[in-house]
Amino acid sequence: MRRSSWFLLSVTALSAAGAMIGWCAAAEPPAAQAADGKLRIIAFGAHPDDAEIRVGGSAMLWSALGHHVKLVSVTNGDIGHTRIFGPPLAERRTAEVRAAAKILGSTSQVLDIHDGELMPTLENRRTLTRLIRQWNADVVLSHRPNDYHPDHRYVGVLVQDAAFMVTVPFFCPETPYLRHNPVFLYYYDNFQRPNPFRADVAVSIDSVIEKKLDALLKLESQFVEGGANSYREEFPNTPAERAACARHARQMFAGRCAALADQYRDKLIELYGPEQGKQVRYAEAFEVCEYGRQPTAEELRRLFPFLPKKK
Repeated sequence: MRRSSWFLLSVTALSAAGAMIGWCAAAEPPAAQAADGKLRIIAFGAHPDDAEIRVGGSAMLWSALGHHVKLVSVTNGDIGHTRIFGPPLAERRTAEVRAAAKILGSTSQVLDIHDGELMPTLENRRTLTRLIRQWNADVVLSHRPNDYHPDHRYVGVLVQDAAFMVTVPFFCPETPYLRHNPVFLYYYDNFQRPNPFRADVAVSIDSVIEKKLDALLKLESQFVEGGANSYREEFPNTPAERAACARHARQMFAGRCAALADQYRDKLIELYGPEQGKQVRYAEAFEVCEYGRQPTAEELRRLFPFLPKKK
């Protein structure tokens, strides 16, 4: 059989098969969501606390300028405690991130996937692809895929897998595809193998640090009661004990943000200038993923509009 005849027969067969299983034209990309001229940022965390920890300060800075921020917990956190588990814990942690979102000025969503059981399946790839498309994202953030926790790692893998598929019309064709690939960013972590984190962006969160800490303390199951790894001999039952745990958590997270500012001081000086960069006390940091759109230095400043304009 000649090659051209074989090709025509193949196309005809595929078209017939597509009709039988209900294929249809891919939904057109959304336009209305971008009409307000504001950025649309979606941040994926493995559990109901991860995105809030890693990007909570920047989320507030974006939101304060009218940009749209969504924090997605990919699992429901239903084993993240030493005393309660299952649906009651999942419901509680969903309520906690909603309370935090009110402070952060963001939208929150918790997916109904069991904590500790996330896998990089086709179904989950489709779910994250749809979420990125539905948000019409300009910026997507996630864990790196070499994080210590399997749920963290697989969030990173799934977001990487979605980084190309969000622009493919006939993958999840019922959800409008993106004509322009978002910029994908990783959260900071301190893991070294196979490659260490690289800070392409460091953000001063001095102006919002107290509100970020307020938001994190809404996640009481984790940061007052200790989450899944609380080995305290005495559970904090009294108001005084709970207040002491809250103070400790507040100091711990403030210390982490201060340590990031010191660790990436050179990047802060590069982005904010010597005078301001040296004075930053608290920071968050992000790495540009090699998947997705590769932004120029000028575009990074547009995507992080709270960075000072380059002189």
